[in-house]
Amino acid sequence: MTQQDHHEEEVLGKAYDSRLMKRLLMYLMPYRFTVALAAVALVLYSSLQVVGPFLTKIAVDKYLVVTARQPTFLDRFLSNDRITGLTQIATLYLLTLVILFALDYAQTYYMQMVGQRAMFDMRMQLFAHLHRLQIQFFDRNPVGRLVTRVTSDVDVLNEMFTSGVVAIFGDIFSLLFILIVMLQMDARLALVTFSALPLIFIATNIFRKRVRGYYRRIRTAVARINAHLQEHLTGMSVVQLFNREEKSFADFEKINRAHQQAFLESVRAHSLYYPAIEVLSSSAIALIIWYGGRKVLDDTVTIGVIVAFIQYAQRFFRPIQDLSDKYNILQGAMASSERIFKLLDTPVEIAPPAQPAAPVLSATGGRVEFRNVWFAYQDENWILKDINLTIEPGETIALVGHTGAGKTTLISLMLRFYDVQRGQVLVDGVDVREQDLVSLRQRFGVVLQDPFLFSGTIESNIRLDSSDVTPEAMEDAIEEVNLGEFIRSLPQGVQEEMRERGSSLSVGQKQLINFARALAHNPQMLILDEATSSVDTETEFRVRDALNRMVSGRTSIIIAHRLSTIQRADRIVVMHKGRIREVGPHQQLLAQRGIYWKLYQLQYKDQEIPAGDVARGD
Repeated sequence: MTQQDHHEEEVLGKAYDSRLMKRLLMYLMPYRFTVALAAVALVLYSSLQVVGPFLTKIAVDKYLVVTARQPTFLDRFLSNDRITGLTQIATLYLLTLVILFALDYAQTYYMQMVGQRAMFDMRMQLFAHLHRLQIQFFDRNPVGRLVTRVTSDVDVLNEMFTSGVVAIFGDIFSLLFILIVMLQMDARLALVTFSALPLIFIATNIFRKRVRGYYRRIRTAVARINAHLQEHLTGMSVVQLFNREEKSFADFEKINRAHQQAFLESVRAHSLYYPAIEVLSSSAIALIIWYGGRKVLDDTVTIGVIVAFIQYAQRFFRPIQDLSDKYNILQGAMASSERIFKLLDTPVEIAPPAQPAAPVLSATGGRVEFRNVWFAYQDENWILKDINLTIEPGETIALVGHTGAGKTTLISLMLRFYDVQRGQVLVDGVDVREQDLVSLRQRFGVVLQDPFLFSGTIESNIRLDSSDVTPEAMEDAIEEVNLGEFIRSLPQGVQEEMRERGSSLSVGQKQLINFARALAHNPQMLILDEATSSVDTETEFRVRDALNRMVSGRTSIIIAHRLSTIQRADRIVVMHKGRIREVGPHQQLLAQRGIYWKLYQLQYKDQEIPAGDVARGD
């Protein structure tokens, strides 16, 4: 992967994209009633922001410094007695604060709740979509990037809903109400107050442009830190084996220092911006005092108006200070939403048919046929070329050949992880592309070369929470694969908790659990893909003994480099460069002295079984 591709997720988008915003708002539609309540609370909260300074003005002009002034609508409700009147003003002020608290709590709680529910829905949609995507998609996209889509990118959108867009609308309403009140109270004094706005907007624009680059560098550095940690922690044994600790540490120090420098430059920008805005807004207050003070001396403006204007100015410039941060939140959200919708818009190429065809089940079932199959992972770089092969019900077929011959690809086509470009793959007489995916894959039991275990107990890994697997079937499967002795040696038996990916178990033990998992589901067809290549010799003998019982009565396909594990197969299919070159039982292929004979010569001859024991199960 190129460096650009690796950090593709850190590219910043436009600050606002109406197309993306419309799609995002669709996630709020199920909760539109709650959103409406939050919006009402937000508008009321913004409108009440102007009440405090207005009450202060009345208190100063009516009771503290009695001045000739224009009456307000509150005068009819206020007492002419100074003490009583001040008490009434203070009570109204306190009541306003209580209402502001309740409204702020309501809109914050409702929007956080809606944001979390919308993000829950989005995460579930992403996870469900990932389940439907073809395996080839995961071959092309790193797991870390997909995890970021479902976690970090969704969190950024939640921040936009709860702290970005909502806060911007709240600030706009607050600024609008304050602007109206200030212009009505004294238009000239309001214009003097707003004289600092051009300088504030210039400073904000400069800060926004600079901090955008810093934020991008920080996110890129974080991505590199995560990538370095994941790679080197996963490969720690190799790092220590080849004494790469110092080199690994030096590389990490370089990446970490880049993050530190970007962060410090961001801090420096904030350290300059916020004091600058504070100075400019304070300058506006100084102008209010200077210009308003002269008006007071001329008896054209009251002291209460000056006091109210000072408070309004403080409230007016405060949201402007946060404008740049909110802009970056919105910009990051647009970039995250674009990446999320790009993933959601990824077409599901391996989709179930609208009307699945029922397989033609015979008495035993499990017939697989490849008809003139051609397949390539990309363009026309053919991995399989004109494959024709029929596997009869109950037959055991072994696939052998050099690495890259196409053995595992055949298995993937049977399970419809990929679709063929030419030809057909049929299971019980029906093209796999016409069958229901769930029903198709339920009929297969698969054991792969790399045993994979989930976090949880041994029982949960064998049953996979399937109601079709009874405790009795699980116990029988455990005994069938020679795993019972090991299970009984554990303190909690099948309820024994395992570490992540079964790290507390040996490779052989994990593989035997995978064998038990496949057998417990009682599959009609069994696939073993290099299932014994990573186990020790003793475990291989135990697995080989279990194999004889597992394949009995089932259509079985075995891929193995160790020819000792497949000598009892009914037929051995030899593949070379994407084509089938030889087919036959073990002794017959040896007698031909072809590709299989050459492969056999590279391994131990003493593992050959006598010619009379070729029949399976002898």
